[in-house]
Amino acid sequence: MSEVTTTDLYEVTMALSYLREDMRAPATFSLFVRDLPRERGFLVAAGLEPALDYLAGFRVGRADVEGFARALRRPVADLDPLRGLSFDGEVRAVPEGRIVLAGEPLLEVTAPLPQAQLVETYLLSLVCHQTAVASKAARCVQAAAGRPLVDFSLRRAHGPGAGMQAARLCALVGFAGTSNVAAACRYGIPAAGTMAHSYVECFPSEERAFRAFARTHPGPVTFLVDTYDTGRGVATAARVFADLGLAEGCAIRLDSGDLGALARRARAVLDEAGLADVRIIASGGLDEYGVDRLVRDGAPIDAYAVGTKVGTAADAPYLDAAYKLVEYDGRPVMKLSSAKVTSPGPKQVFRGPGLRDVIALANEAAPEGTEPLLRTVMRGGLRTGPPDTLTAARARFEADLAALPEAARALDSPVAPVPPMSTRLTALTAVVRHRITIRSTATP
Repeated sequence: MSEVTTTDLYEVTMALSYLREDMRAPATFSLFVRDLPRERGFLVAAGLEPALDYLAGFRVGRADVEGFARALRRPVADLDPLRGLSFDGEVRAVPEGRIVLAGEPLLEVTAPLPQAQLVETYLLSLVCHQTAVASKAARCVQAAAGRPLVDFSLRRAHGPGAGMQAARLCALVGFAGTSNVAAACRYGIPAAGTMAHSYVECFPSEERAFRAFARTHPGPVTFLVDTYDTGRGVATAARVFADLGLAEGCAIRLDSGDLGALARRARAVLDEAGLADVRIIASGGLDEYGVDRLVRDGAPIDAYAVGTKVGTAADAPYLDAAYKLVEYDGRPVMKLSSAKVTSPGPKQVFRGPGLRDVIALANEAAPEGTEPLLRTVMRGGLRTGPPDTLTAARARFEADLAALPEAARALDSPVAPVPPMSTRLTALTAVVRHRITIRSTATP
């Protein structure tokens, strides 16, 4: 079976029914976040590149049909209409790295209805998780105020796949490196790492451990100094650095305790030993809140390693996202469920200076001084251009972040901008709502 079967069962039942009813007209689905988490003043669009890879390779094979049949406890022949189904639709999307707000489509899929339906679950899973993690990582970049950050999330991510995604997303928003070797190789991210406490514990003393590590790795090394007593560990590291003539590019890592106070004492010890070039790296349960406190307190920490809380987006681990039908066979549609109302028609987002956005219909002309956020990235099931790069995505993120209002960038109690709907979209919403209301109250 292929990734095609990584879907919710109701996607299969609906797609099969559409095929049997010959409902194959173009359908447009919009993927968006209804409301931002309380802890977020913005989101960073992410997950588009792997989503396009998935769509480009989407094809229902015999093994997939057999899997669907087993899941439904039905004969394989009943599911055979799905065999050979592939994605040949269009995708319009916000490029990775751009800042997005509540209600704004991250992507819109237009394809024959059965195709557009079957890809829903996988697209939501990809885009929602990656946007959540990228947004958390972006806040860490803000908090670090120019200091390097390293991704340490793999060991506590929600599975190895999620760890790979986190490493890529951290690099996308500006992290300097990752401990994840596979991600470093795949995405061209600098690999970074030190040693574990267990390594130190394997030797009779910290000094023996540090010297052995330096013999194996003669280049710049980082010593983990808090296995036993941090003060003595720093002094030992300083002695080994001095004895071996190591300094430039080398570092010590603090992983526990009062990181600010320990960093100040460590800096004093290193400087007194003539090791001003030896850096201090801090880790241990950090995210943007911890990094921000240390930076604001003036702690002499040169770089931060963040892991668990960032890779899992711990304070906002999910997004209230949806993939909703907005048009079928040229007819705009909407949902009127309480607290889950959608707006009809394919969309575009027009961005003005200061991230003043307007959510509009896709066929509207861009107002003067604005730019459209959604671009056509796939047509006829094929990419419209080469894969995007992390460098380009990072540049987009940095430009949008600099333009974002200060209240939205706040780490505590952020105030997210609320984009209005255009006049035309507002009017269409009212028309479709009225049509649905009349139809639902009409006598059968």
